[in-house]
Amino acid sequence: MLNTQTNHSINSLLQARNLGKTVATSSGALHILTDINLAINTGESLAIIGASGSGKSTLLGLLAGLDTPSVGEVILQGQSLTALNEDGRAKLRNQLIGFVFQSFQLLPGLTALENVMLPLELSGNPDAKTIASEFLLRVELGHRLTHTPKQLSGGEQQRVALARAFVTQPRILFADEPTGNLDSKTGAHIIELLFQLNLEHQTTLILVTHDAVLAARCQRSITLEAGCLL
Repeated sequence: MLNTQTNHSINSLLQARNLGKTVATSSGALHILTDINLAINTGESLAIIGASGSGKSTLLGLLAGLDTPSVGEVILQGQSLTALNEDGRAKLRNQLIGFVFQSFQLLPGLTALENVMLPLELSGNPDAKTIASEFLLRVELGHRLTHTPKQLSGGEQQRVALARAFVTQPRILFADEPTGNLDSKTGAHIIELLFQLNLEHQTTLILVTHDAVLAARCQRSITLEAGCLL
């Protein structure tokens, strides 16, 4: 495993600088993350691994601008996420970031096609339906365009989520346990699709996983233990 506490490059797409997260509890301050320093370059694939409770998902949320650190800062494409308000972070996420979640996070009242169209429609893309259809074909769901999530299997729902994540052609994709709710065979298929799409679109990939096989597919891994990088 490579040493991840390296000097930050001005060419890095994403940087974490002295990042920490502390929350108040009834028994006192709980330090979830401590002094995280990390630089991720364009096109790189990085796996964040560690035991449950080690801070993996918290780190992912901070890097993606879904949460704010207690100390330190996150720099995305030269812009400090920490210096932005929620509206500013949301705008930057819409421009640069895609997400794949363990629980799929599809809107239950929308069809597969409508779920994939949604981020394009929110950005005002007039070709949303055509582009979304093409991405669903790419993930082998051309026959499921009009099906709602409850009519799809777990693997099919995650393929819809993959199409939705890539449809805006984000610079960086965050995936939180993308195979966590799937059986091993279906999970392996999702992994193949994820890395194929990532290669085709030259996306920077950051994923949280307990799956050693999935982590090994990435160019680099970092391990968290009790909120610290090993």
